[in-house]
Amino acid sequence: MIAFIDAYRGAHGVEPICKVLPIAPSTYRAHAARRRDPTKGSARTRRDAALCEKIRRVFDENFASPSDKDISFRPVRPERSPL
Repeated sequence: MIAFIDAYRGAHGVEPICKVLPIAPSTYRAHAARRRDPTKGSARTRRDAALCEKIRRVFDENFASPSDKDISFRPVRPERSPL
């Protein structure tokens, strides 16, 4: 819904779109402000963002390497030379 408002607010404005959609203009503006400045988000949101970065780092260090199943086997064939 937020993406729709972002896409069409230049043509129609936020308030007319919000009258049709089930969202208050103040809710949209609060969400847009948090998206522009993440420090305006709640403490939990900021903590979750930091944890996501740490989880991604640990995953990349431990599990992102290719396993034997992920590597496709390609047999080596000798070059065919003309006789």
